[in-house]
Amino acid sequence: MRQIPLALLAPPAGSFDNFVPGANAEALAYLLGLMPGDPPVLLWGPAGSGKTHLLQALAERWQAAGLRAAWYDADTPLPWELPAHESLLLLDDCHRFDAGQQHAAFALFAASAGQGYNVVATADAPVVDLAVREDLRTRLGWGPSFALEPLREAEMRAVLRREADRRGLLLGDDVLSYLLTRFERNLKGLMALLERLDEFALSSKRALTLPLLKAMLADAGGDKKTDPDPTL
Repeated sequence: MRQIPLALLAPPAGSFDNFVPGANAEALAYLLGLMPGDPPVLLWGPAGSGKTHLLQALAERWQAAGLRAAWYDADTPLPWELPAHESLLLLDDCHRFDAGQQHAAFALFAASAGQGYNVVATADAPVVDLAVREDLRTRLGWGPSFALEPLREAEMRAVLRREADRRGLLLGDDVLSYLLTRFERNLKGLMALLERLDEFALSSKRALTLPLLKAMLADAGGDKKTDPDPTL
């Protein structure tokens, strides 16, 4: 049985400092200038385009300023309650909400109306294409909407190298190219894969090389062009 070392370096929390905007500079600028009481904001785009990262960054920024932030997603158990005092309401992956969560999200909109709350939501499609109840769709479409795009290859390479450097890993061009050609270019999934590779290298007491990556994939039962984790 392979022993996994303890005290592995945790993934960095999403913040504005470690967000690489790429083609999403307009959305980033708007969120940086968000003020209490501004209209709801919808960020939409495919997996890996940075939606959840931006919500995490916004929550960190507001909490650092002494403001409250409440997070609701498909894994948040009901009931959902409006937090006390003026707050930031974050609704992540609205397209994954079930019927009860959609009702709860609409109730949050209704209860917070006119009270200085901010709502920032994410989804995988523009509001007109979201498969959610009509009253929630209407609320999500009240304010500005930004389409987010995944990073281009050069930008993704830079992010993965930065994370490898943070972990003290030497990420060779061959390993990096293999990751980007054999797997979907979903940054969140690739970051998770890099974390797994870090663990595997430590437990195997071997340097991070292409043969090591292939060994890890074989040990996990697959080496094909796919998302490292389809849930990401």
